[in-house]
Amino acid sequence: DSPVRIAAPHATMAPMAPLNLTRYCLEEAARTQAGTVGFRFIYNDGHVDSWTFSEVLGHVESAGGGFLAAGLAKGDRVLVCLPHSPEYAFAFFGAVFAGLVPVPVSPSLTRDEVNFLASDSGARAVVTLEAPPAGIEMVFSPIDLTDRPRPVDLPVTDAEDPAFLIYTSGTTARPKGVLHAHRSVHGRALMRNSWQGFQPGDNVMHAGALNWSYTLGVGLMDTWAAGATAHLAERPDHPGVWLERIREFAVDVFVAVPTVYRQALKYGRTSVVLPELRHVLCAGEPLPPALLDDWTSTFLVPMYESLGMTEVSTYVSSGPDVPVRPGSPGRPQPGRRVAILAADSRSEIPLPAGQVGLLAVHRSDPGLMLGYWNRPDEEAEVFRGEWFTGGDLATMDKDGYVWFQGRADDIIKSFGFRLSPVEIEAVLESHPAVAEAAVVGHEIGPQKTLVSAFLVAASSNEIDIAAIEAHAREHLAEYKRPHEYFVVQQLPRTANGKLQRQRLQL
Repeated sequence: DSPVRIAAPHATMAPMAPLNLTRYCLEEAARTQAGTVGFRFIYNDGHVDSWTFSEVLGHVESAGGGFLAAGLAKGDRVLVCLPHSPEYAFAFFGAVFAGLVPVPVSPSLTRDEVNFLASDSGARAVVTLEAPPAGIEMVFSPIDLTDRPRPVDLPVTDAEDPAFLIYTSGTTARPKGVLHAHRSVHGRALMRNSWQGFQPGDNVMHAGALNWSYTLGVGLMDTWAAGATAHLAERPDHPGVWLERIREFAVDVFVAVPTVYRQALKYGRTSVVLPELRHVLCAGEPLPPALLDDWTSTFLVPMYESLGMTEVSTYVSSGPDVPVRPGSPGRPQPGRRVAILAADSRSEIPLPAGQVGLLAVHRSDPGLMLGYWNRPDEEAEVFRGEWFTGGDLATMDKDGYVWFQGRADDIIKSFGFRLSPVEIEAVLESHPAVAEAAVVGHEIGPQKTLVSAFLVAASSNEIDIAAIEAHAREHLAEYKRPHEYFVVQQLPRTANGKLQRQRLQL
């Protein structure tokens, strides 16, 4: 049978109108838990700022009032170009509250990169502590958005109105804007129920930065909507600090990318007792089975993975009610329609179980983007009839578990074979001497591409390449084995910990 997972009819998720993402996430908690701490921000010097749910909503309403008082109107884009800080969160959610469309910007971008985002998005305003990008009409500092009255004439938003515009990382081309609607909160509710397992009163800590949809979504939107307390922090000088923060703030659920867990295990005090920690969440890139085993055997705390993308957020996951299968991110979340479609045609017919193809999400998914900002040709490429295909290759087994094979544009074509770097990396990382592995194609001539493996040692000891080659011979078919190995101190990653495979090209 073709593995199309339909866990619930879409009618059960019908979007509501009017609807505002910020109000959905915050107003219930501000009403029922007004005096409860809803947000903590932790600084590297030990200082901690805290706000009750009522105070968080007040800061957000103030920011929204500041934007509207300056003359911004519903639908206007606002760049949020601040360091990772509480003010970033207040500006983002304040813009959404006011019916505007915030554009999160990474503070690590160059001047030219920020200018491109400003121009491409058509932003009228920016929130920044620096000189504004070229062509911006209004400039706000965080202080301009504090102690402002709640707007009287608040624009009414509905489920299909744009809520925020977030740009992809642009690792292979210019970044493109992904426009999400206020209804995305209904899509996010599906992951709260099946992956995150957040409960009212939980302490949830996210290790990411606020320019990233993973942090804005899981770290704040989902946490607040569940009535839980959000904890964000400055990036620590030492990765082992995360374990101490989990203990100090009695964290119930910790959220990060695989790199954070790997570094915490390598450099942290693994004897630390974490009595409140119920489970941890992992997303952003594939979770190596060896890392999953190291974490769970060290702390005896479950780790639940998810697979997603900027255009949909996470839609495949394990969780409290979905048993973990190492190497798989899990199953499509209940309420979503997910299938595997042929990668070499435009067919809309799902492939049988076990066949590799493009992972596809049905157009009816409430978490699916409205579209790419001013990129109609690229948008047309990813929609296939009633399906959205974002470029992830995978298989789905008879039990509905998804097995990620890598990005379609990362597939290595070597001597007539199509190879998944993710599969090869998982084998290499299963060797105890290897902490991390990244595999890329090395083109040495026309129709001649070698498989190159970059390895990071698990300890200060040197890696014995002969031992790694023997390990590969035991676990990989001959055509999948790397032709060359390079030992490096570290792999290139983004500020949020995602592997930058293109920087490893030889």
